[in-house]
Amino acid sequence: MTPQLDEYVEAEIQRLLTENGAIAEQGITLQRREHLLVLGGEVESAQRRDEICRQITTNFPDVEIACDIGIVRAAAPSEVEEIS
Repeated sequence: MTPQLDEYVEAEIQRLLTENGAIAEQGITLQRREHLLVLGGEVESAQRRDEICRQITTNFPDVEIACDIGIVRAAAPSEVEEIS
């Protein structure tokens, strides 16, 4: 049986995101959609995104999540931007 997604589960996950030493991420948003929790925001690498999703699924195995976290470009630009 899947637990009801409510503000308490959402708060526990938000606490995990900010207080867990492996994550320590405050820029991740949570959005409840019926039985699904959608994670949003941006992080600096695919590995970081995967670790965040892994930590949440490990600590909350009964919560169905969709990991919609984007990757920001952290490297220097490869071409010159022309400003007109």
